[in-house]
Amino acid sequence: MLLFVMHTVKAIYPGTFDPLTNGHLDLIARGAKIVDELVVAILRNSEKGTPLFTVPERLEMIAEAVSGMPNVSVTTFDGLLVDFARQQGARAVLRGIRAISDYEYEFQMAMMNRKLDPELETLFMMPAEKYTYVSSRLIKGVFRLGGDVTSLVPPLVVERLKAKGPLGE
Repeated sequence: MLLFVMHTVKAIYPGTFDPLTNGHLDLIARGAKIVDELVVAILRNSEKGTPLFTVPERLEMIAEAVSGMPNVSVTTFDGLLVDFARQQGARAVLRGIRAISDYEYEFQMAMMNRKLDPELETLFMMPAEKYTYVSSRLIKGVFRLGGDVTSLVPPLVVERLKAKGPLGE
């Protein structure tokens, strides 16, 4: 008699998501197809400078954007990703790579995470081609200078950006 043991694979997709982009949503949707449960985890204490959106605003926007994805949840964390992954019972970390420069940074992070927790795997995914150049930093910069970002972020993010005004105030 053959017995198959099915493992549930839970993955964490960490980031600042300031703001959420269509590239992020692309990875979330595709990642949710290959794992049983995907936790989008917003880093609370980022070293990326002053955020445009507060953590509660980002949490609300992402939750709304993924509301139709039953195996995706959204939360926040601070501290080491490996500690958060352990607390969540996650076996993998999902990371997006847009360019070689992303790969170098993500490779270092993946190796450090592996050193800290050899059981935690890193899954690298590339966004759809049309989003390979999109980053939250670029979205903020273009928006602050009055550029049109409507095709690069979800409509709910466009609304929130417009509410902040062109200088993000």
